[in-house]
Amino acid sequence: MAEGTENDNPNKEDRIISINIDEEMRSAYIDYSMSVIVSRALPDVRDGLKPVHRRVLFGMLDLGLNNNKPYKKSARIVGEVMGKYHPHGDSSVYDTMVRMAQEWSLRYPLVEGQGNYGSIDGDNPAAMRYTEARLEKIAEEMLADINKDTIDYQLNFDDSLQEPTVLPAKFPNLLVNGASGIAVGMATNMAPHNLSEVVDATMALIDNRDIEVTELMKYVKGPDFPTGGIIYGFEGPREALETGRGRVVLRARAEIETYGSDRERIIVSEIPYQVNKGLMIERTADLVNDKKLEGISAIRDESNREGIRIVYEIKREANAAIVLNNLFKYTALQTSFSVNNIALVHGRPMLLNLKDLIHHFVEHRHEVVIRRTKFELAEAQKRAHVLEGLLIALDHLDEVIKLIRASQTPDEAREGLMSNFGLSDIQARAILDMTLRRLTGLERDKIKDEYESLMKLIDHLNSILADEGLRMQIIKDELAEIKDKYGDERKTEMVHSSAEMQTEDFIEDENVVITISREGYIKRTSLTEYRRQGRGGKGSIGSNSRDEDFIEHLLIASNHNYMLFFTESGQCFWLRVFEIPEGSRTSKGRAIQNIINIPKEENIKAYIKVVNLKDTEYLENNFIIMCTKKGVIKKTSLEAYSRPRANGINAINVNEGDSLLEATLTTGSSEIVMALQSGRAIRFNEATVRPMGRTATGVRGITLDSDNDEVVGMISIDNPETTVLVVSEKGYGKRTDIDDYRVTNRGGKGVKTLNITEKTGNLVAIKGVTDDEDLMIINKSGVIIRIAVSELRVMGRATQGVRLITLKGNDEIASVAKIEHDDEEEVTDVENSGENPDTNSTPDTDAESTSQIDITE
Repeated sequence: MAEGTENDNPNKEDRIISINIDEEMRSAYIDYSMSVIVSRALPDVRDGLKPVHRRVLFGMLDLGLNNNKPYKKSARIVGEVMGKYHPHGDSSVYDTMVRMAQEWSLRYPLVEGQGNYGSIDGDNPAAMRYTEARLEKIAEEMLADINKDTIDYQLNFDDSLQEPTVLPAKFPNLLVNGASGIAVGMATNMAPHNLSEVVDATMALIDNRDIEVTELMKYVKGPDFPTGGIIYGFEGPREALETGRGRVVLRARAEIETYGSDRERIIVSEIPYQVNKGLMIERTADLVNDKKLEGISAIRDESNREGIRIVYEIKREANAAIVLNNLFKYTALQTSFSVNNIALVHGRPMLLNLKDLIHHFVEHRHEVVIRRTKFELAEAQKRAHVLEGLLIALDHLDEVIKLIRASQTPDEAREGLMSNFGLSDIQARAILDMTLRRLTGLERDKIKDEYESLMKLIDHLNSILADEGLRMQIIKDELAEIKDKYGDERKTEMVHSSAEMQTEDFIEDENVVITISREGYIKRTSLTEYRRQGRGGKGSIGSNSRDEDFIEHLLIASNHNYMLFFTESGQCFWLRVFEIPEGSRTSKGRAIQNIINIPKEENIKAYIKVVNLKDTEYLENNFIIMCTKKGVIKKTSLEAYSRPRANGINAINVNEGDSLLEATLTTGSSEIVMALQSGRAIRFNEATVRPMGRTATGVRGITLDSDNDEVVGMISIDNPETTVLVVSEKGYGKRTDIDDYRVTNRGGKGVKTLNITEKTGNLVAIKGVTDDEDLMIINKSGVIIRIAVSELRVMGRATQGVRLITLKGNDEIASVAKIEHDDEEEVTDVENSGENPDTNSTPDTDAESTSQIDITE
């Protein structure tokens, strides 16, 4: 027993092979990976199909399910494909066929379904025993000429049948319908495109093989999804077409509709590709219930067979545009499609751009045309060979009949024909099979005509094989035919500006009043909070500033504007208007040092409202002109201030003892007026100030009267109707025609602009105004009054002016701003103070107005 065991051991050891488990697992996994990549998950670049799609279409062709034939049960199709070609689960085959029949899944469906094939809401299709299907007409173009030896075949899973390795494909299906799949270590996600655009691009490449991708993109603009929608931005699609990878931002098609008297609603008629409509609506409702989405009162799905219609009812107090932007941000009304163009090229996965995809299709189609032509040539030559034999027989009809009658057997007759007339075996058999009716004169003529036409066909086919240009023309003609039959307009619109959602998209773009106090408190307040008053009124409280603080700057701006703040030391800082804290009319605001990095000891001395800092043309054609208290003026291109920095930048080099006073935005052709505290002003052309760099000091704009004198303001004049308004610290002011100020050279002493007296006080402000504007005047105690400029008559340059605001005690005017004129004015209380300062002024009044301001500046 022991010996027997020992004798058996050597044999067992011979049957055991030692293998490194790491290498075995690596080898096995690589084999599995390649099987998944090649035989399951990735499409072939030539026909754009994975094996399961190809097998479904080929199986349906086997069953004779052409578009002009009756439907067959889906279960029959699935059984045919499973049993012959695809040894996997029935659900994988049925799901594939269902997707090829869904018009919201494929841009150009390849299967025509009958029955319940699911819905865009994510509903499942009916079981395969209930539904029916047949091929779409365009799918027949994918299979055309498959029986003409145009493609290679391979054995099926049990080696019992032949299945195609690729379909002939008359159009670039991979580009047209796209594909998606997850393999091992790689994945593909290809977007669908418009058939007409793809065909045009393919013909352009055929005409010019060296064409660049950018030129092809003149034809193929970008993806064209079956569900429509809007592609925001060209950069993502462009990158995808150029490199094979890119991110396409896709939005629903939504419109804001007004109904009733003042209600609004959002109507969505197209949703992004691959979005489950029912699930999207459900999740949106959850966001509304959780208060994460404001402004929506109801959501209804009114979709039907005519198309999609989702209705979002907007609350009366909400802004529909802001609600829509929030829907884009928080729901699937905006999605992104990540393009990853990986397909099999000669059995190997490759990343392909637009030109690569079209090139490989054209090469495939070229091969199909060559093989089809060779097949048709062989068939024509075979038929011509037979007809030649028949014609020989007809030319020697009596001899042939005599030979056949004398022969004892068919084989003897066949051999006699071959030996006596030099015929081949095929020709002899054709003569013996010929019926007697073919001996009539009419039939003989038909044979001759057929032979002649065959010879022409053979010559044509030979010329095709000899001329590549002719073959390419055939491909173009077939593509043009496909475009005529199946081409359509784009469903997905492409628009500019697909940048990521910016904060301002969620902020209502309304006009606001911005106030800045001397001690650096800032706020923004809705313009409607201020009421207009008649000239001479006592005003209304504008803010509750601290005892020693007062409003120094006031301006009207839009929430979406950029603000440039200039400090007295010449620093420039950026801020978006909507970033300024909102406060009521009576609140003091928030310290500006807590918002931007302005040094605590600095004061804001000037500001500029800029619409856009990214428009190159706008930046290059606008300038910032600054002036200092000591009369220095400087001009710099706006482009120098277009790159915001958290810690600010140097805007102007300010000399010791001087400080920045004013900054204004100009177009380069304005006229500048600078005014002194002593009541003098100078007017000169902006062109006399050359543009300088940010760090320059500037040049002299006006000469001061004395060491105690200083500049109080600067204005730029563009409108010939503009008049010059000056205001003194004791509440006096006047308008003067701009022509009263003669144009002089920069740097002079100027001319008198206001007759300064003890009653008027020194000059504190100068503004360029028209009758279409109102004034907001703020005194140091925080009282605000609003008056119409049209109430102030134009007066002489050297006069004293009229009283604009009644001041109490030692109060003085702190700031003056101009805003859009409001036509509505209702004076509710008038009290004549009885004071008549001088002959040039009108009686002072205390007047208040209750009309609300609704202004678009």
